[in-house]
Amino acid sequence: MKNIVAISTGFFLLTGTASQVSYGQEKNSSRGLEEIIVTAQKRDESLQDTPISITAFGEERLEIEGINNLNDIGSKVPSLTIEPFPINNATLRIFIRGIGIADVQVTQDPPVGIYVDGVYIARSTGTALDVAELQRIEVLRGPQGTLYGRNTTGGAINLITKRPSTEAFEFKEKLTVGNRNQFSSKTTANIPLGDTLAAKVAYLTTKRDGFIENTGPGGDFGDREVEGYRIDLRWDISDTTTLDYAYDKSEYEYINYVYQSIRPAEQNKGQAEPVREFSVTQAKHSEDRFDSMATFRPMETSETEIEGHSLILTKGFENVQVKYIAAYRELYDASYADLGGGIGSGRYRTDSHEFCGPAARAETGENCLPLVVPVIQQEQTSHELQFAGSLFNDSVEYIVGAYYFEEKAIEDNSPLHHQFSSELSDTLLPVLEPILAPIVGTVLNLTDVTIINMLSQRYEIENTAKAVFGQFTWTPSMFDERLSLTFGGRYSKDSRQALKNQTDKTYLQIGILNQALDVQTLGPLAPILAGLDFLVPGDRAFDNIFASKDFTDSSFSFIAEYDLTDDINLYGKYVQAYKSGGFNTRDPQRGSTGTPSGFTTPEGRGDDTDQPAADGIVYGFGFADGFESEHVDSIEAGVKSELMGRRLRINANLFYSEYTDMQLNFILAGTIADTKVTNAGEAKMKGFESDITFLATQNLMLMFNYAYLDAEITKALDNAGNDITDTFVFFSAPKHSYSASADWTIGAWDWGVLSANVSYNFMDERNGGPRLANAVNTFGSSYGLWNGRLSLNRVPVSHFGTLNFGLWGKNLSDEEYVITAIDNIPHSDRAVIWGETRTYGIDIIYEF
Repeated sequence: MKNIVAISTGFFLLTGTASQVSYGQEKNSSRGLEEIIVTAQKRDESLQDTPISITAFGEERLEIEGINNLNDIGSKVPSLTIEPFPINNATLRIFIRGIGIADVQVTQDPPVGIYVDGVYIARSTGTALDVAELQRIEVLRGPQGTLYGRNTTGGAINLITKRPSTEAFEFKEKLTVGNRNQFSSKTTANIPLGDTLAAKVAYLTTKRDGFIENTGPGGDFGDREVEGYRIDLRWDISDTTTLDYAYDKSEYEYINYVYQSIRPAEQNKGQAEPVREFSVTQAKHSEDRFDSMATFRPMETSETEIEGHSLILTKGFENVQVKYIAAYRELYDASYADLGGGIGSGRYRTDSHEFCGPAARAETGENCLPLVVPVIQQEQTSHELQFAGSLFNDSVEYIVGAYYFEEKAIEDNSPLHHQFSSELSDTLLPVLEPILAPIVGTVLNLTDVTIINMLSQRYEIENTAKAVFGQFTWTPSMFDERLSLTFGGRYSKDSRQALKNQTDKTYLQIGILNQALDVQTLGPLAPILAGLDFLVPGDRAFDNIFASKDFTDSSFSFIAEYDLTDDINLYGKYVQAYKSGGFNTRDPQRGSTGTPSGFTTPEGRGDDTDQPAADGIVYGFGFADGFESEHVDSIEAGVKSELMGRRLRINANLFYSEYTDMQLNFILAGTIADTKVTNAGEAKMKGFESDITFLATQNLMLMFNYAYLDAEITKALDNAGNDITDTFVFFSAPKHSYSASADWTIGAWDWGVLSANVSYNFMDERNGGPRLANAVNTFGSSYGLWNGRLSLNRVPVSHFGTLNFGLWGKNLSDEEYVITAIDNIPHSDRAVIWGETRTYGIDIIYEF
């Protein structure tokens, strides 16, 4: 009988659910929780011997929990929150222990590392994609700076795919149908090609409708289709040498959700204040989730394509194993978003679709500005060489290695296109009419005056990263070899280059005269409009502004482990990690610039750091100056134990972390999207995490995972050295989060095994942004989700395999919960994207 590895939220059970514990082998034997094998330290080892806080999901647990992509695990792992980026639902904002990145830019790296079969995935764009054939997901909580390197100050997530086997031909087909027109097909086949060569092929196609109808033109919000395939080859060259090659490609088409306004705009909107009152009338508002909203221009389809190659060569010698990992990946992402009010108004628009009128002719000479869908294109190459083995009669285990990574990427939001347009609020008529009338030569009604903001952006990056690392574990003969001491270190060097091109233009369009006025060239009117907080962005011409920075870091770790008994392991650790610095494309100031090196573009412009930003403050730095790397020092003490004859597993830990040179990202007052990033912060956090699995009976397994987090910004200074600590908070750091589930084997017979699973996942309230001033409008409320599954497995089909059936439901109580919120759009002080509604369906799985 083929073993199926199942991992129950933090724990593997090698024979799967409780039914397989009871009936999988000898019915009358006493069964306990099986050993868990993970690769968190880049070698196969028991979870109970791994001094890391880990939650893991194996094949069966992935199926039971309905996990098809990273986004699906967001509420199932305490200390982990996952949100879609507001204007790109295929891009994820991932936080572990409150550490993540709020703004996704091609020039900034996330602090949670994503790895697929040991290959680092640099861009969080596309991380929401389904993966056709996953064997395991491991979530490593806390800094991982030694073995994983840069950008793991929050933690790391490992996705491990299934490898081909030469043992036998295997075939699996999984069909899923559900509500909202869901259909999914996953097909995999393991094909032996000889005694030493095997191939594995996998194909996935899935589609599902969203839960909000678009009553305007274009697609319905949330609709998605995915197609992907993967080819793996394994060649056992000799008893000690193995070569693995993998090729994968995924294509994802989707319609972004739109933000629903919860609170009509009452707070001052800064640059957009002149249209606030009018924009509120062009939007729909409610505390409850709408079933439908509308766009004015067609809601365009977004698409993501990912393609990658990886090669892993493993060679074993007498006391050492050598592993070489090479990979190349390409990403293409085109994401269309609409941030309008949801009633399909053409009088107030926030989108990048076609716009026609006098303003377009005045700026471009054409009748219309074109539709522009922002595009990200990225390619990355990486190489890693590892040496793992033992020394001194196996008393020292080690892994040492070297790493090289390079990437190029373009974020293209050009040419000049519509970004925002609106009629003006009535309260401006007494102020603007006397000013505009002499200029246009007629008396105006403000319903005939429209403001149009146009935008063009293009950013390019070239990055390289190099590192050497090592970790050594010494188990001395004293203490009956129960004590192990581990020392690790990593030296890293990063080089980053970026090029920014951006143009902003703002026009007043006078309908009755069929003409448009460039607010930048209105002479004495421009400062008057600016004094009214008018949408006048100033000189925003970024013409080949070049930026370059290098970063180096040395991170160390020290771990002490002691086996108190054969079943109880204690550990304490000290770990360092860092997150690379970078550049902020949303910075409205240019900064110190020079001549590009490596870019085939003209020379950059001069220093403009003395120009005030959009909020009127001279910050003294801009895009080209960038920001420095961020560092963390963390201590952790934990226990990993198996009790009651290995029927009860309790893993728990306490941690305390201090962050220095913290990268603080904040929106400039009075702007919609202008931000500053500076290393002005220090922070500390402490917390507790526990993972508990209890085999209550041979037919019932209970699981409970809990995390407590107390995170605080302890120091923040502005450019003038003023203490602004009280104005910053941690983003997406829930104080309490937990998951509870039960697997119950109802019965097992020769014709099948009937089992049930029920789970409840709770997420506490959390801040939705880094500024306290925004917290009241951007927070995420606490919520809990009920999920369930009823399974009938191992139904024989003559001599031709088995059938499995699963009836499942997610968010069974149809909870209305918020996954992300913003407060910086003109018509709303709080606008949200809702979490998934109740979904249900049936799986039919055939295995041979």
